[in-house]
Formats: sequence, C-alpha cells, structure tokens
Amino acid sequence: MIFDVKAPILGFEQIEQVKIEKIDDFFMKLISLNDKTTFMLINPFMLRDYDITIPIFFKNLLQLKKESNMMVLNIMIVSQPIETSAVNFLAPFIFNIDEKLVAQVLLDGAKHKDYELLEDISKYI
Repeated sequence: MIFDVKAPILGFEQIEQVKIEKIDDFFMKLISLNDKTTFMLINPFMLRDYDITIPIFFKNLLQLKKESNMMVLNIMIVSQPIETSAVNFLAPFIFNIDEKLVAQVLLDGAKHKDYELLEDISKYI
C-alpha cells in the first residue's frame, strides 16, 4: 500500500510518499518512494499493552474518524542478536488505511510516561 506522508518524518523531511510491505504479524517495512530510505516497523500491540492518545492536530491531519481503519506501528532499530534491538514507543507511525495517509506522531512524554524513544526489545521477548 502507498501512503502520503502528512507530517514530516523526524530527520527525514524529504519523504513525501511511502509504501509498506508486510513481513509477518510482527514486522513491516516502511519504504520511501522519494529516496532509498527504509525503516523496520513493529506492531507494538504484539509486544506490550500500548495505549496512546493521538493529538487532535494529527487526528485532523490524518482525517481520522471513529470508523476509520487505523494502524499503529513503531520504528525498530534492528541489531544482532535480535535481543539487543530497540523500539521507539514515543513516536509511532499512525496510518489511516482508508485515506492512505500516514504521520509520525511524537507523543506527549508527560502523558505517556511508560514509553521511551529507545526501549530494549529484550524486555518484551
């Protein structure tokens, strides 16, 4: 699926369109259509309880409604061995599947104290 990026990806502002490729139930690849940038994404709900509040600005930007098909994925920094990899739980990618829109949302750290920018995956596997 191809998505329009509605807010700049932190550090990768040149990316305007991406596609996602499913690897399995845990992992997907986010591939830039503007350059050769690729991110490994992980389904956070397969690892832990993950309850986030999407700011109104991003709900409007992504045209999210109650009935919208939405997907939440997080960047994973892959290392060898896999247990040394890290997940960014504080800046998830929010996808509006229906409208083909995506944005990386930086969550309010004060409201989401249990989430960090780089958490060792070894806590969850």
